[in-house]
Amino acid sequence: MGLLFEQIDTQPSAIGDITLRRRRIPALGDRDIYEVKLGEEFLMSSMFVDAEVALSDLGLGALKGDNLSVVVGGLGLGYTGHAALKHQSVGELLIVEYLEPVIRWHRQEQVPLGKELNADPRTRYVHGNFFDLAIADPDTGGFDPNAPGRRFDAILLDIDHSPRALLHDSSASFYTARNLGLMARQLTPGGVFAMWSNEGEDADFMATLDEVFTDVACHVITFFNPFQNREAFNTVYLARKRD
Repeated sequence: MGLLFEQIDTQPSAIGDITLRRRRIPALGDRDIYEVKLGEEFLMSSMFVDAEVALSDLGLGALKGDNLSVVVGGLGLGYTGHAALKHQSVGELLIVEYLEPVIRWHRQEQVPLGKELNADPRTRYVHGNFFDLAIADPDTGGFDPNAPGRRFDAILLDIDHSPRALLHDSSASFYTARNLGLMARQLTPGGVFAMWSNEGEDADFMATLDEVFTDVACHVITFFNPFQNREAFNTVYLARKRD
């Protein structure tokens, strides 16, 4: 069966030590579970990925056309990006990640989905701060370092735990009508913004989205949590840029 626990790598970052771990829990079956921690806080587990997949499926399912250009904010363990690549309509995928070790884990294929992400020519990693790039002057910056000012069909965000539960205080100003509006400049007309949250629907954030976007919705994604022996949930916010 192999080791029941392995700490694969720990690296310092601007916001604390980040760690990649692998474990097996015999009671849950013979499979590896990968985890990412920031300090003592869990960021991601391959045990619970339903909502990360739904983030791509809901966001891209709301679009028509081919050769779609997609930005994923937050690489994590790669599940949102991997789900996006399953959509044949996607022509290009930029994955923006602030923590360089996370990109390295994928490039070196130390995580399960690294090999598939690397092998797909549509994938490009961008090492940068999503929140800074989101509000950059579209004439000189933006998500694509090779093409300032370009627009995308979808922006899919999975970084903070929710608009209120932040990994770092520096992202707090992003969840305002002003900065969401600045980000929306990088969407094509009718393009989609979707965002993962670990919490239930936030009425105040929904109202903020309504100020900027149209067709605003919050989807509840349920999944079974074997540790608590009950159903759990995450949410996915979905909104469309006004034409």
